[in-house]
Amino acid sequence: MFVDQVKVYVKAGDGGNGIVAFRREIYVPMGGPAGGDGGNGGDIVFEVDEGLNTLMDFRYQKHFKAKRGENGMGKGMHGKNSEPLVLSVPPGTTVRDVNTGEVLADLIEHKQQGVIAKGGRGGRGNIRFASPRNPAPEISENGEPGVERDIQIELKLIADVGLVGFPSVGKSTLLSTVSAARPKTADYHFTTLQPNLGVVDTADQRSFVLADLPGLIEGAHEGVGLGHQFLRHVERTRVILHVLDMAATEGRDPYEDFVTINKELEQYDPTLLERPMIIVANKMDLPEAEEQLAFFKEQLEEDYPIYPISTVTKDGIRDVLFAVANKLDEIPKNYKPVEDVEDRVVYRFEKEEKAFSITRDPDGAYVLYGEKIEKLFKMTEFSRDESVQRFSRQLRGMGVDDALRERGAKDGDTVRLLDYEFEFME
Repeated sequence: MFVDQVKVYVKAGDGGNGIVAFRREIYVPMGGPAGGDGGNGGDIVFEVDEGLNTLMDFRYQKHFKAKRGENGMGKGMHGKNSEPLVLSVPPGTTVRDVNTGEVLADLIEHKQQGVIAKGGRGGRGNIRFASPRNPAPEISENGEPGVERDIQIELKLIADVGLVGFPSVGKSTLLSTVSAARPKTADYHFTTLQPNLGVVDTADQRSFVLADLPGLIEGAHEGVGLGHQFLRHVERTRVILHVLDMAATEGRDPYEDFVTINKELEQYDPTLLERPMIIVANKMDLPEAEEQLAFFKEQLEEDYPIYPISTVTKDGIRDVLFAVANKLDEIPKNYKPVEDVEDRVVYRFEKEEKAFSITRDPDGAYVLYGEKIEKLFKMTEFSRDESVQRFSRQLRGMGVDDALRERGAKDGDTVRLLDYEFEFME
């Protein structure tokens, strides 16, 4: 089964906890702090494997979690960092964050990697909090939580040439004629329900990858028919082969088909029409095909190369393959239809996200939330008084106390943070 789009949940590893420990060597009566830091959590990493051509591995397993870092140890020993969780994906994989729409990675080349979720750093042990003012601190940090997110993985096939056209114009038959690929062919619409790839060898020892893509219909750019399931795969092709039923066996006008398909391509991505397009006039062995071709050429406004062929008699196919190979020789492998932009660092002002926000629950309790304050809470070791006092100072420094007073909080009111409750005290 060909799988080209899935949604999965990924969770990078949490950092290991730092610990509170003290030196206990003989003859050192006043041993100092010796609690080590926790190890870093494992990242979630996607790596391209050119041997894959589908996202089938993600169809049945939807949750991926990396290991957390080891906790710190005595004698100042650092906990072990966790290895990243490396997941293999096929070339042409794009990864997006479901909630923000941000593109996290666009993976094309073999062994190319992208970090999808960053592991949390290890918490600090008490050896890191020692100071002249407090030479024996009983403070340590819990590990930082690893990044977790829902992601959408899309596969956009990397083929040199894409076959486009209405259903039943002969795209699959053409692919099976010129390559070893054997797509299903039948006399009804949408026989091809998934893209098929074939390697084409020309008589002069050149080769290219040809993609037979599911048929388009009007409204495909809005998802009608197979819609986006097809259109996403044409994005990476360097040359477009537009196949037309020149014998009009289904009663449609070839020129209207040509205009309709081009309009769908343009509305999906205007840059697609900037790519070289070769018109393949198929079914020329049938009656009236010659007259239809002559009429089509009269209607055509732009100068496209047109190659009449018959996938039944195989007439004209050799010429099409040579034309495609010649056109590919003119286009660099990393061809992009958009104009190149110089590599440069652009610094943009980004408003810093609020450290916390406050709401009220129906029972009158004040609720604190926000990524920064929640992370600070999770990294605090509440079993030790010094850590609790430090957390209290950090909240005061962030302005939480003042903000609660402005919202009307009084002595004894309940304050909630995640699943925990505190009592507000003046």
